[in-house]
Amino acid sequence: MRSHSLVAVLSLGSAALALRGQFPANTADETYIRPLDIVDLNVPPYSSNTEQWRFEEGPPENATGNLIFDTVHSSLQHWPNTRYRNGHNIVPGVIPTGTLLYHGTGRHAIPTKPDWIATDPEHSIGFARGRDGWHLTLAVTRPLKVLYFDGSSAAKISEGTMDTQDIIAWGEVQPERYFDERRRIQDLCGWGKEFGLDGFARMEMDFEVMLCDFTAGVEVVSFLHVRLLPKHENLYLPRLPSPPRLPSPSSLRPLLPPDSEHWIRAFEVMHSGSWHNRYPGDSRIVLDLTGLVSLYDIALAPSLVPVRAGLERWDHRVLGISSEDLSQVKRKLIEVISLPHPVNSGIDWMTLIHVIVDRYADRLELTEHLLNFTSSDSQEVLQRAKLTQTQLRIMLRPYLSDSIIVPSTGASGVDALEWASPIFRLCATTHTSVIMNQIPFMTPSEHLLLKAVKETTREICRVTTKMWAVGVMSGLDTLFPIELNGEPDIAQIMNDWKEDIQKLMSWLDWSIWIKCRPACGPEEMCYLPTWPENVPRPKDLPRPPWDPQNITDTSEADYLTEPPLENEDGIFSFEAPTEEWRKPQPKCIRRLSPYGF
Repeated sequence: MRSHSLVAVLSLGSAALALRGQFPANTADETYIRPLDIVDLNVPPYSSNTEQWRFEEGPPENATGNLIFDTVHSSLQHWPNTRYRNGHNIVPGVIPTGTLLYHGTGRHAIPTKPDWIATDPEHSIGFARGRDGWHLTLAVTRPLKVLYFDGSSAAKISEGTMDTQDIIAWGEVQPERYFDERRRIQDLCGWGKEFGLDGFARMEMDFEVMLCDFTAGVEVVSFLHVRLLPKHENLYLPRLPSPPRLPSPSSLRPLLPPDSEHWIRAFEVMHSGSWHNRYPGDSRIVLDLTGLVSLYDIALAPSLVPVRAGLERWDHRVLGISSEDLSQVKRKLIEVISLPHPVNSGIDWMTLIHVIVDRYADRLELTEHLLNFTSSDSQEVLQRAKLTQTQLRIMLRPYLSDSIIVPSTGASGVDALEWASPIFRLCATTHTSVIMNQIPFMTPSEHLLLKAVKETTREICRVTTKMWAVGVMSGLDTLFPIELNGEPDIAQIMNDWKEDIQKLMSWLDWSIWIKCRPACGPEEMCYLPTWPENVPRPKDLPRPPWDPQNITDTSEADYLTEPPLENEDGIFSFEAPTEEWRKPQPKCIRRLSPYGF
């Protein structure tokens, strides 16, 4: 290291130590602000500087940086939060002044207690009950302070979608109360009142807000008596035969004509949700990631590490968290939402994360496509290998110095690729090296985000640099030609590359790669099975169709909180979840009648 550079770095380290005393200590992340870390730009989870950039060292088995990275990247996006329903993040945010929000009801009365509002009118209109319902449009008059629960957090199922809400409302996960929506909203609003929270943002077919007070921070734009059904269409489905064996609700839909307003409204709720499938998602809710609370944070909830062990990501949930960790989560959340103007770094974490995904997502996907190739023609295999090598080089081009010296092909073992370690390191640290200077100003949540970004970029760069370096050593790169001692086994290199890229993409698990193939036509929409359309149905005594003659309060809340019926033994039997429900896969559905979701 040059002497003047060393002086500058040591000066920076001294400044960091001086600033350290001006901000609250964060013992879990103290190592981030030592001068040595600023010099070395290390990624914390790895054991030492000498091992930091070895290609054979992948992420630790229980590392969750990739999961934190992806859940943050997926915030407020409908597609990834439909794919993985069980949320793990709680994030403070605001709904800006001027935003329109919507509420459907069967009564001409503005709610006087906590109730639900939608971000799109297609969603709320579904709750305007009867032949002629009421539809309320509200405008936000000051920023509304909310908490966002990620995942399909408004899907009323017992499989984990409500877990993060339960621990806030009731101090523990209570799966049996998945339909207890009226009590849930009351208890959440009661808890949040002390901290000035106006509501809680969630997602089902589209995004919604549990609004605690319809007289605070909003005013009425319109309250219309809207026509919902033609006069000839039934308000409700025909009466069903008596128990014990009623048909499931899904089997009743053929009773409705294919062009029924019921069908149209049901589809358009999901259609409006699809507008927020990808980034930026539902931008009417603005999140503050400097206050992120993640249940994937191993330091915050270590008891969930063994709970998740061996499970696929679809089965991750908060159920099983220890009482000590649960208390720690609530303390951190209260700390986050109690600080009026917390000191933070000023870094735009969401943009940084999306920049990284933009740089690599489609290039990794193209590389995987190139490697998904078989041929008995050695020249075709060689040509495909050279195309793959070019894509790898394109990903790494910003880090390829003209001074790179490729050794002779006589090197072997782990040292054979050591010459490429500086490329690996530069690739892995470029996005974070300068923002390390902001460490003294970072909140604990920002330390977690920094760790997630570093773990994720390290693994992307480790795998792609290793693959590229192998290609160089095999004579596949025209910009870095070498003399070969023999003919490399191109077919084996292609097989190794294919395994490497598949493992990397599986570890990253970005939902941007989940899409309808082939793409849907103009009369279709790409769709993931979602609540309530594809949820496993009760098979013994299903909840009967909504009957306006038997309901006195037709507000959204009371309709949604009507508990499921039980049989005479108190047992409520459900259809076994299908793989399509447990692991939602994309499919094209019609946007016009006859619908087929």
